[in-house]
Amino acid sequence: MSLEEIRKTRLGKIELLRESGMDPYPSGTTRTHAIQDVRVDFSSLETSRQTVSISGRVRAIRSHGGSTFFDIEDGTGKLQGYLKEDALGKDSYDFFTSVVDVGDIIEVSGTLFVTKKEEQTLEVVQWRMLAKSLLPLPEKWHGLEDIEERLRRRYLDLIMDQNVKELFMKKSIFWQETRAFLISEGGLEVETPVLEKIPGGADAEPFKTHLNALDIDLYLRIAPELNLKRLIVGGYDKIFEIGRIFRNEGIDREHLQDYTQMEMYWSYTDYEQLMQIVERLVTHVIEKMLGGLTHTYQSKDIDWSRPWKKIDYYEVFHQYTGLNLADVLEKELRDYAHENGIDIQKHAGRGRLIDVIFKKKVRPHLWEPAFLILPPVDIEPLAKRWPQDTGKVERFQIVAGGSELGKGFSELNDPLDQLERFKEQTNLGKAGDKEAQRMDEDFVEALEYGMPPTAGFAYSERLFAFVMDRPVRETVFFPLMRPK
Repeated sequence: MSLEEIRKTRLGKIELLRESGMDPYPSGTTRTHAIQDVRVDFSSLETSRQTVSISGRVRAIRSHGGSTFFDIEDGTGKLQGYLKEDALGKDSYDFFTSVVDVGDIIEVSGTLFVTKKEEQTLEVVQWRMLAKSLLPLPEKWHGLEDIEERLRRRYLDLIMDQNVKELFMKKSIFWQETRAFLISEGGLEVETPVLEKIPGGADAEPFKTHLNALDIDLYLRIAPELNLKRLIVGGYDKIFEIGRIFRNEGIDREHLQDYTQMEMYWSYTDYEQLMQIVERLVTHVIEKMLGGLTHTYQSKDIDWSRPWKKIDYYEVFHQYTGLNLADVLEKELRDYAHENGIDIQKHAGRGRLIDVIFKKKVRPHLWEPAFLILPPVDIEPLAKRWPQDTGKVERFQIVAGGSELGKGFSELNDPLDQLERFKEQTNLGKAGDKEAQRMDEDFVEALEYGMPPTAGFAYSERLFAFVMDRPVRETVFFPLMRPK
C-alpha cells in the first residue's frame, strides 16, 4: 500500500473516531503516571490493584483472536499493554483494533499484572485517542544508511533510534555540567548580543543582515569575546556565556554555521592558572557524561585522565615540518604549502599560512589529550605576548585525536598593542582575507580605561561531538541541510 493510500485510510479512521464521539486530537490527558514511574513502583501498584493511566505512542501491535498486546512508549520508557475482548467488551475491543495503528498516541487505563513470560503489563479497561497518526512509522529505519535522510527528518530518527535519543540526553548533561562547574567556581553567567555592528573575537567570515528600524547593516556574532571583555573592564571578576555562534564557513566533520559555545573570562588569572581550571572543568564534564574518563574516537582509545602533557607549538611544528618558526619567512611558508599540496588563500598572511600548515601537517599527530602552548603572535591577535619571547603569545589549545577542542589565553589588555594588531588584521582584510578581524575602536577605548590581567577560554559542542565520536552536525537536532 502506498503512503497516499495509507494516509487516505487513516483519514477515514479519523472520521470513525469523530462519529463515535472520540476527539482524535484532544487538548490534554488524564494520565496518572509516566511509564518509568510505573516500572519503578510496579510491585506496589500491582499488589494494590490501583488503576493506572499512562499515555504514549503505540510502537507495536500483536493481536491473537480475542486478545491484543501492544507496546506503548512515552519519553521515559516503554510498557506492554493488553486488551481482552471479554473484559473490555466486544464493541470497544473491535473499535480499538479497527482504528488504532502503530504510531498513534493514545491514553490507556487499567491495572497491572505480569504475564507468563514475566513481562510487566497493563491490562486496559479504558482507552482513548490522543493524536491519530496519518503517516506510518518507517519499518527499516535502523538500517537506513542515508544519514542525510535521517537528519532531514530528525523527529523520526528520535522516535526510531533510542541511541540517538540518548545522545542528546548526554549533550544536555554536557552543558548542564559545564554550567554547574563554572558556577561552583564563582562564575556569573551573562548574555551578550548576537547582533553586532562589528564582528570580532575570532578569525571567521560573518553572516551579514540588515536592521530596518535603524537602517543599518549588522552581523551575527562570530564570538562573544570582545563584549565579555568589556564586562571585565566594567568590574566583573568571573563571567561566562553559553550561547549561539554563527560563522559563514564550510561544512565538515568539525564545523557548522551555527553552534553552541561556552566562553569564560577569569580576571586576575593568567593562562597557566587557567589551564589548571580548564583541566578540571573538562574532566568533570566528561566523567559526569560518560561515568569515566576514557572513550574511543575513530577506533582508538582516548584517556582524559590528568595531568595532561604540555606541547610547545614551535617544537612540534619543527618536528613535523622541519621549519623553524622563529625565523621562517612568509615566502618559505608559501613554498612549503605548495610543495605539500596544501591549499592556501592567495592573499594569506604569515599567521594564516602557519595555521593552515599546522592543521594539515602537525595536528593530526597530536592524539592524546594535551595542551598546545605558546604559538606565534601572528596567529592570535587578541592574546598577550609571552614576556620571555615576545614573538610568542600566552595561548593554549586543548588538542586530542588530531583535533583542536578548545582555546584559551592570557588576554591582551595593552590598548596600544591591541590597536596595532587590529591595524595588521585590517590590512590583511583589505588584501582579501575574509576571516581577518575587524578594527573595533570602541573595544580599544574600553581597554584604555583599564582591563585587569585576565585569562579566557572557550569550547563548543565540537568537544561533545569528539567525545561521542560523531561528526558535529549529527550531534545537532536540526543541522542546516542543502535543499533537495
